[in-house]
Amino acid sequence: MDFNHTEERRMLADSLRRSLERGADWAALAELGVLGALFTEDEGGFGGQGFDIAVVFEELGRAGASAPVLEAGLAGGLLADAGRADLVEQVIAGTLKVTLAHSEPGLRYDLGPITTSAASGTVTGRKSFVTNADGADRLVVSALEDGAVALFLVDPKSEGVSLHTTPALMGGTISEVTLDRAPAERLGLAETLETRLAAATLAVCADALGAMETAKAMTLDYLRTRKQFGVPIGKFQALQHRMADVAIEIEMARSAVINLAGHLSDAAPTRDRHVSATKNLTARAAHLVAEEAIQMHGGIAMTEEYALSDISRRLFAVDHRFGDEDWHLARFIRLSA
Repeated sequence: MDFNHTEERRMLADSLRRSLERGADWAALAELGVLGALFTEDEGGFGGQGFDIAVVFEELGRAGASAPVLEAGLAGGLLADAGRADLVEQVIAGTLKVTLAHSEPGLRYDLGPITTSAASGTVTGRKSFVTNADGADRLVVSALEDGAVALFLVDPKSEGVSLHTTPALMGGTISEVTLDRAPAERLGLAETLETRLAAATLAVCADALGAMETAKAMTLDYLRTRKQFGVPIGKFQALQHRMADVAIEIEMARSAVINLAGHLSDAAPTRDRHVSATKNLTARAAHLVAEEAIQMHGGIAMTEEYALSDISRRLFAVDHRFGDEDWHLARFIRLSA
């Protein structure tokens, strides 16, 4: 099997990397077609497959970008499933920012049971871990309707919506959203929520892969330039062995991401088993790479001004998005039984 990217994906990766190095903003990313790569042709984009998602997010992770691209792909995908082509077109153009509000206090990583309810065109409840809610034009909110989970479109600036926002460990912001009979537009039942979360988990893993590559490159550069006893510390065999372990972990994570990208369109039991295997391995590798990079850098890695601090936080946060490594290990065992 050929795991090399197609010519189009290589061009997208190269263009995105150069744009991010120049400091591309949201409008520039949309104009480049980054958002369109997250949607299929039927949805108005030009990608939407596992490898398209992996290409985009590996470059975003490599650059440490905090633009809400994942939120656009996740919530925008749910809008596409609901038949709202008009809104998806705006998401791809970068003129409409959307994010998913599903998790609730005490829910942990499971899809349910949720307590937010819908009635008479309004939703009431609390949502936690809502990323980029303060910068979103619309929230895609999950709520119970006649015992079934449905999705609703809510304006975060409308009456009955309040946000408690704080900076997020992985960059950007995170909010707890309180909904008190907030006006809501019904989108339909949340039948594809798990499918879209699987794609979002692939995005997080690919993002982590890119961030790990950056941490490795920064650490190698430091080992080559930092001198002790008159020689670069990269000459010390103990550090060479630790750097070899980092390289091995990254390659294992890359293989897992490639495997998940190839199985993303499989039926639910098979797909979810690959999702859990990849997330478990990637989260563990991200934690190890971040710790080793900090240790081998020494004190400079603990300074806020040094770029590795942002990359390390991004890697530590991987384990807490869409299920930590223990949760996914338990799910993998359950699905494999």
